[in-house]
Amino acid sequence: MARQDELVFLPLGGSGEIGMNLNAYGFGPAGDKHWIVVDYGVTFGDAAAPGVEMQMADPEFLRERGDRVLALILTHAHEDHVGAVAHARNLLPLPIYATPFTAALARRKFAEAGVSDPPINEIPMGARLQVGPFDIEYVTLTHSIPEPNGLIIRTPLGLVLHTGDWKIDPDPTLGPLTDENAIIKAGDEGVLAMICDSTNVLTEGESGSEARVRDNLVRLIGQEKGRVAVTTFASNVGRLVSVCEAARAADRSVCLLGRSMLRMIEVAREVDILPPGIEFVHPAEAGYLPNDKILYLCTGSQGEERAALARIARDDHPDIVLGEGDAVYFSSKIIPGNERTIFQIMNNLVDLGVKIVTEKDEHIHVSGHPSRDELRKMYSWARPRIAIPVHGEARHMEEHAKFALELGAQQSIAPRNGTVIRLAP
Repeated sequence: MARQDELVFLPLGGSGEIGMNLNAYGFGPAGDKHWIVVDYGVTFGDAAAPGVEMQMADPEFLRERGDRVLALILTHAHEDHVGAVAHARNLLPLPIYATPFTAALARRKFAEAGVSDPPINEIPMGARLQVGPFDIEYVTLTHSIPEPNGLIIRTPLGLVLHTGDWKIDPDPTLGPLTDENAIIKAGDEGVLAMICDSTNVLTEGESGSEARVRDNLVRLIGQEKGRVAVTTFASNVGRLVSVCEAARAADRSVCLLGRSMLRMIEVAREVDILPPGIEFVHPAEAGYLPNDKILYLCTGSQGEERAALARIARDDHPDIVLGEGDAVYFSSKIIPGNERTIFQIMNNLVDLGVKIVTEKDEHIHVSGHPSRDELRKMYSWARPRIAIPVHGEARHMEEHAKFALELGAQQSIAPRNGTVIRLAP
């Protein structure tokens, strides 16, 4: 390590908004650092950007550094963390590291962009790799998608814990528990800085377990007499499994509706994470089953116009009609900005005579991000000297920075995209 070396953190996306995450770490002397990139995601257009379907952070700073940027490290497969990997292939032609589920979805993104041999290095859960001056250890967490990982990044100037997206689920329906011991061990070693998810810092208590959602779905769906449709985030494969278990308990066959549902199940089968015995019926066959023997698992929980649920609500789906005596379960939250389109779908369904059940009515959804009690646990395990909240709007990150000081951090800073933070010396 040269005397002039420094370790810096640079958020280029995801600090100031929830979405389009792009983070970088630099090590070396000023003007001649080596860099790694952590995640490259997208956010989706809204009324603030008419006609824009998707946005991603500007990678120009990294592109200008050429071969000093060594690798793109992916923490998990949500769109706001991996959605831009194929779009940016000409701007950031980097080797990519990802665990099997994330790698499989990333390969599909490259295939859709016409790239048949993307530079993806598939690594196992818990892997450890050396990338230039960065010693990177993957840490298993729990979240609302398979294979969520935190990163322990060791450098000659100190250890950084990059949490990615996480929660603490004591009873997940799919995948292992959070590797608490690895985080405590890093804390014993000494965590210089923790770069941490801020999404739910304004919420007291805990986010809740997927197992309780599963149990409630089993109970509620078991009481239904007509056709049942459930809509949720397709990426939450654990929730898809819970819905399938609820259907099996009610002696219902499951029919998948929507491309993203089909894709997620296909990838889950490919990497062998689905429990045995989960099977599906084709939409053309589902219509011949009695009303009390079928459950439709649909895309469209956020009111997407072309998704399966929107078509059902408009009564123009080619394979399914819902009406009096049927029920639709929204096993999801309303993402801010989507209220109008979601409520329109709900109203259209009510006009068809369909019963609506949401998370406000029954406990059928939990967040994938940590509430304050979970943050307390994470800070007690990691014991970082410096806290850097990311993955949030300004109000989330500023509250997180204040909360971190209460939890023992010596320093905290809530950055905005483009803020270069020197962590050491």
